[in-house]
Amino acid sequence: MTGRRVKVRKDASAPMSFDLDLFVIGGGSGGVRAARRAAETGARVMLAEEYRLGGTCVIRGCVPKKLLVYASSFSAAFEDSRGYGWSPGEPIFDWKSLIDAKDREIARLEDLYGRNLDAAGVKHCNGRARVADPHTVETESDGTFRARHILVATGGVPFVPDIPGADLAITSNEVFHLEELPNRVIVVGGGYIACEFAGILNGLGSEVIQFYRGEQILRGFDDGIRETVARGMRGRGVRLHVGTDVKAIAKSESGLVVSTTGGNGNVENRMADLVLYATGRRPNSGGIGLESAGVELGRRGEIKVDAWSRTAVPSIYAVGDVTDRLNLTPVAIREAEAFVRTVFEGTPVRPDHEVVPTAVFTQPEVGTVGLSEYEARVSSAGKGGVDIFQARFRPMSTALSGRDEVVLAKLVVARESRKVLGCHIVGAGAAEMIQLAGIPVKMGATKDDFDRTVAVHPTMAEELVTLKVPVETATEGNSP
Repeated sequence: MTGRRVKVRKDASAPMSFDLDLFVIGGGSGGVRAARRAAETGARVMLAEEYRLGGTCVIRGCVPKKLLVYASSFSAAFEDSRGYGWSPGEPIFDWKSLIDAKDREIARLEDLYGRNLDAAGVKHCNGRARVADPHTVETESDGTFRARHILVATGGVPFVPDIPGADLAITSNEVFHLEELPNRVIVVGGGYIACEFAGILNGLGSEVIQFYRGEQILRGFDDGIRETVARGMRGRGVRLHVGTDVKAIAKSESGLVVSTTGGNGNVENRMADLVLYATGRRPNSGGIGLESAGVELGRRGEIKVDAWSRTAVPSIYAVGDVTDRLNLTPVAIREAEAFVRTVFEGTPVRPDHEVVPTAVFTQPEVGTVGLSEYEARVSSAGKGGVDIFQARFRPMSTALSGRDEVVLAKLVVARESRKVLGCHIVGAGAAEMIQLAGIPVKMGATKDDFDRTVAVHPTMAEELVTLKVPVETATEGNSP
């Protein structure tokens, strides 16, 4: 255990005797970070995780998904290489080899999480934990503990609508553990998880149909992103159907029968070997005693917290997806850091949820930060008008391969202040680019600041500093 012992803020109405200074429920990114950081201040900390240390992101989310994205991208790379003079043999993909390698890496990371907790002096137990009262936590494996503070960091769980045959479908939790790659897959949903897995399975060789009941995928993202990704997915072979709702799933001798309805109201049946539901996630707050302890939950089950991540019960806090504020792993980590600084270091810090860069590992890839065009036009920041600087072009990487791919680079700019309100990129490496673009956008950089920056040529990212004409008069074409 490292660091100095600091005085922990006390609840005057609570008993003075506690087994622990902090009990953390949930061993994902937010919970583990909070537990480690609190222990480093000298606090007595225990953490309970009912599944595996690392939570959704490490075990069955961001990390394994990105590994599968890498794997699936090789099929396009093999094809593109022919245009550059290579004559590769017929590539052979082995699903089991990929999953075994993925499992080894996830096990390594899980072990690392446990060793880091041990090194910080955090006690941790496997099994479900339940809040019995504002200062008491009951565990399945290690008994009952009295804690001065309780932090809930239980994340989210996949949501599947209640339709006939819903039990025949799987979610993103199970897709990482399939014994074999299915030939025919139907993906239901239009959010980032659905679109990412449609690209992964398509790239690995499955025939993929994706159904989304809305008019366009990736609701909430900039319209330019939505249109460009949809075009790119279709160009790579995903059979994307929007305005289509799944009504039922049934089992037959030749596979699963998926019944859908579209705008015309007609019912159509399609066959699949696997149906993957990715229709959103809900806060994982049920069955752990929160409401009986006085914690207020929202309509979707989200834990209601104030700006300091504190619930209606002064001794109970919550961070991460279970609060349904901004459901991103780095945000949960920032919330955990702010919690520790506020409660255990005596330096009140509120987590910052404004202008957060993020990526979507669709194929093509997305990077985005700040306001979408629509959000800017209806916001106070865009009251004096909004200018859109945008380029759509064929990336240099496909110049010789012949693949039909389009890249988007888009800046949303306040007309009066010239401040860049949003930056949106679609194309290879968009995630890496948006991490760097997020810095000037967060700092409040203007379009003139971007213009003064010399371009790095030839790159896709140079478009961000060479966009000169608002979109109304801009022309589409190849990057110079």
